[in-house]
Amino acid sequence: MGKMSNFQLGVIGALFLSVASSVSIVICNKALMSNLGFPFATTLTSWHLMVTFCTLHAAQRVNLFENKPIDMKTVMLFGILNGVSIGFLNLSLGFNSIGFYQMTKLAIIPFTVLLETVFLKKQFSQKIKLSLFLLLVGVGIASITDLQLNFVGTIVSLLAIATTCVGQILTNTIQKRLNVSSTQLLYQSAPFQAAILFVSGPLVDQFLTKQNVFAYKYSPIVLAFIILSCIIAVSVNFSTFLVIGKTSPVTYQVLGHLKTCLVLAFGYTLLHDPFTGRNIVGILIAIFGMGLYSYFCTQENNKKQADPLGSQMKEKDATPFLAPEKEDHEVKNSDKDSLV
Repeated sequence: MGKMSNFQLGVIGALFLSVASSVSIVICNKALMSNLGFPFATTLTSWHLMVTFCTLHAAQRVNLFENKPIDMKTVMLFGILNGVSIGFLNLSLGFNSIGFYQMTKLAIIPFTVLLETVFLKKQFSQKIKLSLFLLLVGVGIASITDLQLNFVGTIVSLLAIATTCVGQILTNTIQKRLNVSSTQLLYQSAPFQAAILFVSGPLVDQFLTKQNVFAYKYSPIVLAFIILSCIIAVSVNFSTFLVIGKTSPVTYQVLGHLKTCLVLAFGYTLLHDPFTGRNIVGILIAIFGMGLYSYFCTQENNKKQADPLGSQMKEKDATPFLAPEKEDHEVKNSDKDSLV
């Protein structure tokens, strides 16, 4: 019971850190880009990852965590994939309307479910699927305002969905199968993510904004917000890997849509963004779907604990926000050190 309680406290902390840091960075970046006129999102993300790596490197040097070597090919491909997915998401926003971009983000959950079902042989109950459907409907009502399709934008969005889903599934799979912590994986992969975005970021941003990040005139207040954004990003990146490792990619996406609802609410409260009855109805439906998801996941996890033999014969992906990882899925260091 003590181990379970400690795990639950750890997951609660990870979820709180993820929500708080993500909402904070959205508000910070919105002020930076909308109010201060700094539109270079992809380049800013590369700076986030560089600062994250430097912070983790300093932490590792003072022995705050142990660096565990991971197969270089695995880490390199994983880091590049995550970097490419960020670029595709930003390009999706550039090529499509905001409504279609929101649809792209909503499609990540069903596509993740599909990939895990086909390739990882995970099974999702009808109750879990119903709760996810309600969640997606609610977020769609609250956030989608228009849908404008074009061929290039659709292709870019499909690539963004595929790379994001695979990247998040690998984040969970690598931590479990190679028995590494979220900190160790982020420390190993952040340089490759930063490198791919540092090279491609200015080109992507110039294509989308018709401005050059190196020719931009940086005022003191812009520099202050960039530094603040990079500091918050350390918590965002760390909590992302932590939450996916302790729960599942689908649970992380559910949490992400909770953040969307909170951002809408904070945007109305703090930034006086337009807010209608449609937004309120959508947020309420989404929160109801999240509640059902957490309840059904907890219910199914309790059944697994009551019948461990049955759960080994037929595994379901019912990872609730506070469910511990199954030790059966952890592989010893000597068994496997590469996924590629």
